Amino acid sequence: MLAKNWKQIGFIILIIAVLFNITFKLINKSSLKTEVLESAEYMLEREQSNNTIEK
Repeated sequence: MLAKNWKQIGFIILIIAVLFNITFKLINKSSLKTEVLESAEYMLEREQSNNTIEK
């Protein structure tokens, strides 16, 4: 039975894994505004730390 249907079983497992991945990404989605603000803060902190090291 398993030998005949291994393609269907693998396909079903693949579909389930993709659906879990999509739902996980939708639930934990952060907004673009938050991402941009965090990136800007990180770059400012890094620039300030580099300036203090050079002085």
